[in-house]
Amino acid sequence: MSSISKHLLLSTTQTHDALEEVPSDETGKRLLAQFKSESGEVAGTPFDLPINITVDKLQLICNAILQKEETTPYSFFVNDTEIEASLVGALGSESVEDTERVLDIVYQPQAVFRVRAVTRCTSSIEGHAEAVIAVAFSPDGRYLASGSGDTTVRFWDVNTETPQYTCKGHKHWILSISWSPDGRKLASGCKNSHICIWDPGSGKQIGSTLIGHKQWITWLSWKPLHLDPECRYLASSSKDATLKIWDTVLSQCHMTLSGHLQSVSCLKWGGNNLLYSSSQDRTIKVWRAQDGVLCRTLQGHGHWVNTMALNTDYVMRTGAFDPAHATIVHKEISETASELSKKALERYNTAKGPGPEILVSGSDDFTLFLWKPEEDKKPICRMTGHQQLINEVRFSPDTRLIASASFDKSVKLWDGRTGKFLATLRGHVNRVYQVSWSADSRLICSGSSDSTLKVWDVHKKKLMFDLPGHADEVYAVDWSPDGQKVVSGGKDKILKIWRS
Repeated sequence: MSSISKHLLLSTTQTHDALEEVPSDETGKRLLAQFKSESGEVAGTPFDLPINITVDKLQLICNAILQKEETTPYSFFVNDTEIEASLVGALGSESVEDTERVLDIVYQPQAVFRVRAVTRCTSSIEGHAEAVIAVAFSPDGRYLASGSGDTTVRFWDVNTETPQYTCKGHKHWILSISWSPDGRKLASGCKNSHICIWDPGSGKQIGSTLIGHKQWITWLSWKPLHLDPECRYLASSSKDATLKIWDTVLSQCHMTLSGHLQSVSCLKWGGNNLLYSSSQDRTIKVWRAQDGVLCRTLQGHGHWVNTMALNTDYVMRTGAFDPAHATIVHKEISETASELSKKALERYNTAKGPGPEILVSGSDDFTLFLWKPEEDKKPICRMTGHQQLINEVRFSPDTRLIASASFDKSVKLWDGRTGKFLATLRGHVNRVYQVSWSADSRLICSGSSDSTLKVWDVHKKKLMFDLPGHADEVYAVDWSPDGQKVVSGGKDKILKIWRS
């Protein structure tokens, strides 16, 4: 017998065994069901199921039908409703009665690895003399940087949780920091309109200061690694209503993009070499990065657009470094730039899937919009529910969910493809400034002006841990890509590191 025949026989036997183990409910009701992937591909043939089958049993059957060598964890959905305990709970009464048709059970693979929730503060590191405005782990989690109102950028030793380098070059508050996707450079922008590039290995400035904007820097975004193996190009946005693309090797402005009428609040460099900019002029503009041509303007918001996120943000942030193989963290990089770029492209294509990139925007008008900005200027949908302005919005690393943080003290969860509202996470007693996802998309950490961080279980949609400790408002929070640590900073000038 060939190995394929054996495999098929084995999987049929496993499916049969898994089905045999399921007792029927008291009524003995059964129905015909079939598994479907998110993209609509049918897996296997329809099979007979008792309506009280549990998620665990569905896991067994799904892995057997898909003939997986290793057991992948899945979430299951019927008519857009997640099966949380058993099938009958997710089925409406009509569906239970209608046993003639074949029921589609949509399966979604979850991350094979698990990130443990952070529960305790392991370090409170002093050093900054003013509020900490921005914190960020490097793409591979080896380095940690922060920007502060004291005009310095600081690098911290992730292993010993102690200060490493203090970088002086700015003359005013640092408002934005951004890691290059290869983790070898950090850009910082200040209220004085200057941008500096730093080497995390030595703490020294790379090249000369980038000068050209007329007002303070609001956002920095590097060209994705799969488009730029050298990590040469950086885009910046400013309160002066312009965007600039910089050549960080030559330390000069490569291109200036004008078109917004007011301050540009957020900037994203997409995976297909498009730039997306949001502004206080209530619009989002889509630009071609290679020649600066304005492709389209997205309109719909009734007030300032504060924040945007792409469904590919996380995969572009982490570049070639896959959080599923976190052993790479703290290991010297041995691959060439082109090898890393190729790996980044594979990861990008897998995360994005067959469709175009999806963009979500959040505004002072209390709403969010979902867009496919590469091909359409009409929104997919308008998402309402927040009672105050939306300060930050983030896609989950697996692109399936969106978390929005608002001044209404809540975090809301939305479906990343349809924009459908899923849940409100309540617990903060003041404005929520930032949210950060764990690498496995199962947890969220939020920072608030109530001086606490909170860790949320996304699946159960409830609070897991309350993390007090800061003496004042928490402005910045970031979960390391290797999943092991969360860093937070704020008005009390302290950097805190949290672990499980």
